[in-house]
Amino acid sequence: MQRRIRRRSRRAGMTLVEIMIVVIIMSLIATAVGMAVIPMIVRARIEQASTDAATIRGVAEMWLIENGTCPSMSELVDEGVLRDGTRTLDPWDSPWSLECERTSVHVTSAGPDRELGTEDDIPVEEG
Repeated sequence: MQRRIRRRSRRAGMTLVEIMIVVIIMSLIATAVGMAVIPMIVRARIEQASTDAATIRGVAEMWLIENGTCPSMSELVDEGVLRDGTRTLDPWDSPWSLECERTSVHVTSAGPDRELGTEDDIPVEEG
């Protein structure tokens, strides 16, 4: 009877090696999930920037036609022409770039690197 109790007590817990194997497996799973989710977050931010820029462009073009001047973001916000919920900063918390030409407005996000004039800038699509 004593032998059975001792054997059970030795096998009742997990060994350090078993615990380490479980931790390693969980780490591999977490890494795989992270590698799959991060690109989705980046794509979602780029899509959000394109959508917000298109909204801002439409409103800014109307302002340009009505007032004859290129608006600033603060003018669009102060005059209440931007809809509630439209972000005044891009998804990376950088200001939008607004440039006007006659009757068109070009809106650009600096993108993930937060610097205008680099290859990751996100201009609004025409039309």
